[in-house]
Amino acid sequence: MSERHPDPMPLRTRDTITILTGTVLWAIALAVVLLVVRPADHRPAWVCVVGIGLGLFGLWYVRRRDARLGEAAPVDEVTGSEPRRP
Repeated sequence: MSERHPDPMPLRTRDTITILTGTVLWAIALAVVLLVVRPADHRPAWVCVVGIGLGLFGLWYVRRRDARLGEAAPVDEVTGSEPRRP
């Protein structure tokens, strides 16, 4: 049997910027729908509102998660990675 290699360290991503970009795009889509398209029914506008709401929830969730993970495992200043846990 071969020896099991240790799991790689998780990648650091910028989730806040990604979610914020998506939320801003939903806000732009809402402005376009309301000002340019002017639909007879308001379903397209509600789709944009839900996208903005989910984006704001995602921002709240990711920031809370990052704060919790930051307290649990501080990043090593020299290597830029989390210390290994036994």
